[in-house]
Amino acid sequence: MAGNSTPVIGFIGLGVMGGPMCRNMALKHAGEVVAFDMNDAAFAALADTKGHRAQSVAAVAALADVVFLSLPGGPQVEQVCTALTSGTRKPAVIVDLSTTTVASARNIAEVLKAKGVEFADAPVARTREAAQRGELSIMVGADDALFARVEPLLRYIGSDVTHCGRVGCGQVVKLINNALVFENTMALAEMMVLGERAGVQPAVLLDAVSKGSGDSFVLRNHGRKAMLPREFPDKSFSPEYVLKDISYVLELAEQTGVGTHVTQLAKRYYASTAQNGFSGRYFPAVIEVIYKNIGPAPADKA
Repeated sequence: MAGNSTPVIGFIGLGVMGGPMCRNMALKHAGEVVAFDMNDAAFAALADTKGHRAQSVAAVAALADVVFLSLPGGPQVEQVCTALTSGTRKPAVIVDLSTTTVASARNIAEVLKAKGVEFADAPVARTREAAQRGELSIMVGADDALFARVEPLLRYIGSDVTHCGRVGCGQVVKLINNALVFENTMALAEMMVLGERAGVQPAVLLDAVSKGSGDSFVLRNHGRKAMLPREFPDKSFSPEYVLKDISYVLELAEQTGVGTHVTQLAKRYYASTAQNGFSGRYFPAVIEVIYKNIGPAPADKA
């Protein structure tokens, strides 16, 4: 990435979000894009683009100037960063688009700094559809100089790129964003059940509330698209993923001495969701657990 030369982009992790992100980079970047994933089928995301497949993480390190990661969590990010920087040639910059703990991001940054590699945490928010459109929200933790270098590349995949502060601050904002979504979904589910028990049809309730101050992204998306039709598909963002992110939030809260009682309640609700028939399914299924926990509707009084 020296001077005005066009960097070679590496991308590791072509999953639900990584696939469309890498595709957008391959379509929009003027230079070379090389990708790696352990799943052969994942490379379909690069069909009809100039992006090409590397045979290993080491092969990415041998070619790329800046490498983007989209991986399940902190342990995988640490493992891949170690592999990327173990050879003779190392990328100049690694940008992690995954969701990890704040401590993990800051530890990785220190380890890589000692090897002469810069690191930014840049977790992404919004849906797979937003990823396909290149309209993600990206929260970046990096120093000012590194942010200036990577922001143009992040604009290939995000319509909103926010510099949140030093390394780790991207994860702080992402975890808070996710916690608010999970907690809002839980609260909306409870109110939908309450409204129905009190005689208001859920569709009417959501339509009316969406026109007032109770409107929210969660209502318009999770409420209308999942909880209203009671459709919770497999291979979506599951309660297990929710619990992973909540554990990261609670770890950060403990480290900073902040009480997070609402988040603790959310942890119990989503654990129950995972344990009562909705493991691996879309997390707004929490409404089914709330519905069952409330019990049968009371009989009408004479």
